[in-house]
Amino acid sequence: MKRPLLLGLLLLAAFQASAEVYTYIDKDGNRVFTDQPKRSNAQRLNLAPPNGMPNMPPPLYAPAASALPPQPPQYQVLRILVPEPDATVRANNGELIVTVSSDPNLLPGHSYRLFLDGVPVGEPSRSPVFPLHNLDRGTHQLSVEILDQRGQTLEQTPNQPFHMKRVSVAESDAGERPALASRP
Repeated sequence: MKRPLLLGLLLLAAFQASAEVYTYIDKDGNRVFTDQPKRSNAQRLNLAPPNGMPNMPPPLYAPAASALPPQPPQYQVLRILVPEPDATVRANNGELIVTVSSDPNLLPGHSYRLFLDGVPVGEPSRSPVFPLHNLDRGTHQLSVEILDQRGQTLEQTPNQPFHMKRVSVAESDAGERPALASRP
């Protein structure tokens, strides 16, 4: 117990001694600053106390920034690649494969949902490819949206038109009918 106390007192005394600064002019005319004056012409300098700030107690509550809900991820690009806007698709069976793309790629927990003429087609999926079957002839509207884990819409494309061309029965029979027999 005595040794730590003695060591502490010696360190405190050394710290006090090192706090004094002296100055003198050497034989070459240079001003010298020291804490160990060896010359009789050394003068003790009175130094101002060092600058300091009191320690601030840590806040008792969490900062307001951490209380904010996390921002949903932002997709820079969401678009329908196939069919292109206002494209004409010729498919007698009415089949079409729709391909979509997003940038960044679909994040974990997110999914695509395709709309045909404003009606959802199938279930939301992570696949960017949607096969459509037996589409009627005429103009249709496609759009796609990205959903998060809770089913909330994060991004959605505007409606994109395309035209489905299918050969009708009337068109397919047109050159195959036998000629009408002439009346005698």
